[in-house]
Amino acid sequence: MSQKSYDLVKVQSLREEALDFRHKAVPAALHGLSAGEFATKALPLGGLQTPLLTLDADALDLNARRLAGWCAEHGVLLAPHGKTTMSPELWARQMDLGAWGITLANAAQLRVARAFGFTRLMLANSLTDPQAIRWAADQAAGGARIVSWVDKLETVALLESELSGHGVLEVIVERGGTGGRTGARSHEEAMAIARAVHASPALRLTGAGGYEGALAHTWDDAGLAAVRGYLADVARLHAELLAEGLYDTEQIMVTAGGSAYFDDVVDVLAPLRTEAGDGTPAVDVVIRSGAYIIHDDGFYRGISPFSRRDPDGPEAFRSAMHAWVRVVSQPEPGLAILEGGKRDLPFDEGLPVPQLIGDALGGPAAPLEGAEITAVNDQHAFLRFPEGLDVKPGQVIRLGLSHPCTALDKWTLIPVLDTSSEPERSTVVGAVRTFF
Repeated sequence: MSQKSYDLVKVQSLREEALDFRHKAVPAALHGLSAGEFATKALPLGGLQTPLLTLDADALDLNARRLAGWCAEHGVLLAPHGKTTMSPELWARQMDLGAWGITLANAAQLRVARAFGFTRLMLANSLTDPQAIRWAADQAAGGARIVSWVDKLETVALLESELSGHGVLEVIVERGGTGGRTGARSHEEAMAIARAVHASPALRLTGAGGYEGALAHTWDDAGLAAVRGYLADVARLHAELLAEGLYDTEQIMVTAGGSAYFDDVVDVLAPLRTEAGDGTPAVDVVIRSGAYIIHDDGFYRGISPFSRRDPDGPEAFRSAMHAWVRVVSQPEPGLAILEGGKRDLPFDEGLPVPQLIGDALGGPAAPLEGAEITAVNDQHAFLRFPEGLDVKPGQVIRLGLSHPCTALDKWTLIPVLDTSSEPERSTVVGAVRTFF
């Protein structure tokens, strides 16, 4: 499946890119190496420089295989949200493990995917830019499958206008929820949109779905009730679209599911799955989790279905990302200023958490207890630490991070480490190129 769904040669060509000043994770001493050479030199962690974001090879593999296996076990398809990593190499790994395709958020991200030959793509958004609409239609005419969303009658009219004589696009009717993000806010509105799509010669109604993650950020009773109530609305929409004969395909998609509530999505929606037969179309349930392959030490650690009750349990995903920063100043008692800030580290779903401290990158490190990051500037972080703790300029601190979607976007190339031994023995065994 994967060989037909992306261009292996183009993905592998990333290893030929010469590294230079554009890749801030690569020290000047290594400029001129290709990405492939960088990944195969068995370079020790200490051969890099700070500030630095690294990925853990074992955690990436564990996370990717864990969700792929879970989806197969539950009979649902996975279209990972590629905007988390914007890494064709990681997308290819997910496809190799059985993903249906890759989900993306906007036309620019679609162009990245098409540049690397990915042929099955979902745009979890509405196309409203005229150039993007025509480009997507051209890509579809050339053999790519691009499924986008619609949530307003005006969007249907816009698509029809731009596509007049220019091609046909597949769309999913997006059901929204009060207080959520996009999506038709009522069942009646969603049905009217579906009827307009079905009547349009420029559009094909392929499915129903949306995104539950904007409706809750907790897994308490109130949060889960909001999510499951919304999913019931999606299921009702699908049932009525099917009953009214509005679908324009023999392979229907019902889709929802980020990385926080995919178990509830499958619990509510998986019963909708059917095989084709006797004039009945097939129905696939597709989840779009994206953050899971990286996971984190913050938001997703606390809310992922695999780690809510036991973040370190055997079934949990593992955080595959860490930051390494040096102390650049210790201006007053109990305060150290670190070299990493908003341009290096995620901060929107929780500030970084100090984990380890040592005298050198790749050297012996000890737990950093009682300290916390209290604020971040563009290029600095404020570390507060208790009396008696010795923190001085030049020391290296490993940080746990929250929210991979706003961590990877700050780095064009990210070293991948073999961390199977102690941190001081970690070596570079790969590199992930991103295209944000």
